[in-house]
Amino acid sequence: QAEDGIRDQPRSRGLGDVYKRQAHRLFNPSWSDDKNESIFGKCSNKNWHGHNYEVFVTVKGTVDVETGYVIDMKVLSDLIKSKITDKMDHKNLNLEVDFLNGVITSAENIVIGIYNELYDDIKKLGKQLHCVRLHETENNYVEYYG
Repeated sequence: QAEDGIRDQPRSRGLGDVYKRQAHRLFNPSWSDDKNESIFGKCSNKNWHGHNYEVFVTVKGTVDVETGYVIDMKVLSDLIKSKITDKMDHKNLNLEVDFLNGVITSAENIVIGIYNELYDDIKKLGKQLHCVRLHETENNYVEYYG
């Protein structure tokens, strides 16, 4: 039995969201078009390609005895909307998303960018950003733990 009287208390809470129709191109600007195509294949298409990304955010913390929450999902949802969804939804990730400026827009770099965008705001709420998981396709995902 824990000190607060709750046994096996959950310490994390997650939220998923879908960002529709982002375009991007995987390419390294210091390489030739041929080398980019040999490394990135179709994903280096000069006319872009798109995904419907799905993002899962997991926050860690102690369950609040007054609310029963680790984090209020409305607060987390609003934060994700303002910091991520509004910036990424129906956007060209290479050209229109400030926190991805200057990086190769691989799923790995996108998930790191999302994590970094959320980190400070979640910390200000007294919680810990545990993980961001980004699904690029139904079979393809990356996770970042900071």
